[in-house]
Parts: sequence; C-alpha cells; structure tokens
Amino acid sequence: MTSFRAARKLTKLFFATDVHGSEICWKKFISAGKFYEADVLILGGDMTGKAIVPIIENGHGTFRSVLLEQESILHGEDEVKEMEKRIRSRGYYPYRTTREEVAEFEKKPDLINPIFIKLVLKTAEEWLDYACEKLKGTGIRCFIAPGNDDMFELDDLVKSCKQVEHCEGRVVQIDDHHEMISSGWTNPTPWHTFRESTEEDLADRLTAMTAQVNNMQNCIFNLHVPPYNSGLDEAPELTKDLRPKLAGNLLTPVGSKAVRETFEKHQPLLGLHGHIHECKATTRIGRTLCINPGSMYEQGFLSGALVVLEKNKIKSFVLTNG
Repeated sequence: MTSFRAARKLTKLFFATDVHGSEICWKKFISAGKFYEADVLILGGDMTGKAIVPIIENGHGTFRSVLLEQESILHGEDEVKEMEKRIRSRGYYPYRTTREEVAEFEKKPDLINPIFIKLVLKTAEEWLDYACEKLKGTGIRCFIAPGNDDMFELDDLVKSCKQVEHCEGRVVQIDDHHEMISSGWTNPTPWHTFRESTEEDLADRLTAMTAQVNNMQNCIFNLHVPPYNSGLDEAPELTKDLRPKLAGNLLTPVGSKAVRETFEKHQPLLGLHGHIHECKATTRIGRTLCINPGSMYEQGFLSGALVVLEKNKIKSFVLTNG
C-alpha cells in the first residue's frame, strides 16, 4: 500500500471473473495487482475451461488440430507447442492424442470425462503455482471463490495455495473497515453446472453469511450470480434446444431473485458479480453499487473493475479491459 493511500486509509481492489481456462487472462489477473498498484485481488469464479481441443498425431512428424473451426496442420514440436499455447489462451485444454484414441472416444464418450478432469486440475495447479511465485512477498492479498462451472475438486487446490485465500461461504476482513462475503453458487441454469441450487437454498447460503457480518454498511458482496433484473443479468433467451431466440437479440433477466432480495434488505456498500459474460455494466440497488465487469476470455482480454474503498464509501471505480 502506498504511503498516500495509507495516510488516507484507502484500499484499492481489482476484481475480475469468468476467465474460463484462459491462461493469458489468469496471468493478467495475477499481474493486475502490481500493474494497478492494488492491495487486493478478487476472482469472482469460473476459473476453469469448458472443453478439450485434441492435437491428433498424423504420422511423419505432423499433427492436426481444429481450434474455433479453423484447421491447422502442425509440423514438428515447435509448432505443436505454439498451438498448445494458443489453445490455452483461448480457454481450452490441449490434449495430444492419436487417431486410434479419437476413434475409441467416439465409441465410448465416457472415456473423455476423466481426461478432462485431470487436465482441469493439472492446469489449476500450475496456475496456483504461478500465483504463489508472483504474489509472494508483495503484500497483495488474493481471494478466490470458485464459480458454478468449477468442479468441487478445485476447492482443495485453492486452499492449498499459500498466496491465495479461498473465500467461498465465508466472511473475510479486507481491511480495518471492510468485510466481504463470497459465493460462486447460482440459481439453476439450462446447463446443470456444478454449483447450482434453488432460490430457497441460495437464500439460506446468503443468510448464513450475512448473519456473521459486523458492519453491513461497509460490506462487499462478492456473489458470482448478479441480482435478478438488475441490468447486470441480461442474457439471450433460449429455445427448448438451447439455441438463442432471434439470433440472440431477445434478452431476458437470468439473475437470482434471492440475491436481489438480499441486496434490497441489507444494502451493503458494494456488489461484485459475473456469470453473464456479455453484460458488462454497473447499477445501483438502493445505496449499493453493483458491478459486472463482463468477460472476454476467448479473445484473451481480461475485463475487470478497479475500486478504491474508503471508510463508509467507495471513493472511485472504473471498469478496465486489456
């Protein structure tokens, strides 16, 4: 913390969310502490990617891979490694394989899931090692609450990292004045992800945390799912087969009513949200400033929010992208 901020008793935090396996976004997130001179880093959930991209051995030292519908024929180890880097930057998991193994996967799709889990956890472990290396000795605190797309095995990995604080379901003290509650759980989605619950169960989770808050006026709600009908939760309305209606031009609120009711009741200082990637926006619910910085992980851009806290108020905030 700089002497100026210390004298003014200011805390600068950087918030980002929904990096979804993008290695370049994760590294930008960890580097944001030094870049923005932040005291606190907060990742609002959904660390992990969604799919494997196979790199298939063709023989004679060549490989074939298809990334975002673009086919590449790779010659030699250097080109393969460069493709692996591109795949990781886009938020997917590269997997070297053979035509025979791919044919076996087509016959037995259940064989893919154990490989996917192994790649997710291996990558998360590497990311956390990177965080430990870069944050050690800086004094920057880093908080992570896994999101609805993050498998439960991730929690123990996060807890094992000495430079990162697992904050799911907890009340944590950010500085002398500000507390934070965190949860990556959401109301039901069409995709039936890991951390989903009914609105009633979500309300119970929130109540268990808010009951432990000492000073609600200065509290931060780090909740992955945005409040319902807040302008931070508008997503394309889907057909029964999960296709966007009217080419994605028909939007509908998909946030949590339990989260909305919790904000209306408690009126904390700040709400930090994600989940709906395309809904980069800020709003007010009563006195509470609510922020969803959005997500552009597939493009390799890290969307975030830089917030300066002062006792009893938010001194300033700005949405970032880079």
